[in-house]
Amino acid sequence: MNARRITPEDAEAFILGNTSLMAPPHVPEIRLYLADEVHDLWHKTEEELQEIGLPPPFWAFAWAGGQGLARCILDHPKLVAGRHVLDFASGSGLVAIAAAMAGAQSVMAADTDPFCETAVRLNAAANQVEIGFTAANLIGKKGDWDVLLAGDVFYDKVLAGHLVPWFEELHRKGVTILIGDPGRSYLPNSGLERLAVYEVPVTRLLEDSEVKRTTVWRLARPISPTAPQPCGA
Repeated sequence: MNARRITPEDAEAFILGNTSLMAPPHVPEIRLYLADEVHDLWHKTEEELQEIGLPPPFWAFAWAGGQGLARCILDHPKLVAGRHVLDFASGSGLVAIAAAMAGAQSVMAADTDPFCETAVRLNAAANQVEIGFTAANLIGKKGDWDVLLAGDVFYDKVLAGHLVPWFEELHRKGVTILIGDPGRSYLPNSGLERLAVYEVPVTRLLEDSEVKRTTVWRLARPISPTAPQPCGA
């Protein structure tokens, strides 16, 4: 692979060579190209990162927040049916695929990782759904979305500080904001309405337990204007 530019052909060869088509444990209706040897792939990434410009392969794992959000959408399709949906920080495209399967009028997956466009394309094809994709950084942008889906995005303080005002602005304009979160450190502790709670199996090599209690939230009112604090603070 070229260290300066990852082509779709490079990405496809890497994905097909390092993952297997399998169903996430909490969303067995969906199949994704996922890492079946998590430890090997993660260390391979670290070893090859400088040479091939490979970011950490978050797209190769079904994270708890995404699995919970996808489960909620499939169980409650009215959340997205007939609506224009953005799946922010899409990764593998799991949540976007769930939205398409639940009857969304259109689905756009967004992620800045150069591997994600190919991962989403392969996973959408495996599930026979159509999903658009953008690699643009959409934070702060406005679109024609009716629903924004965000799985596992509140793990970083700086990122959370950018997401909160953007989500609030979209909410004020009538966009439904749905968040899947397994207790990440910077989930806002106000303004959220609980929709569902799941016990989601995960890999212990990437998490601190084998099951993560995951909540799906809907932004219901303005979040506190102060900087995001760890949940429960």
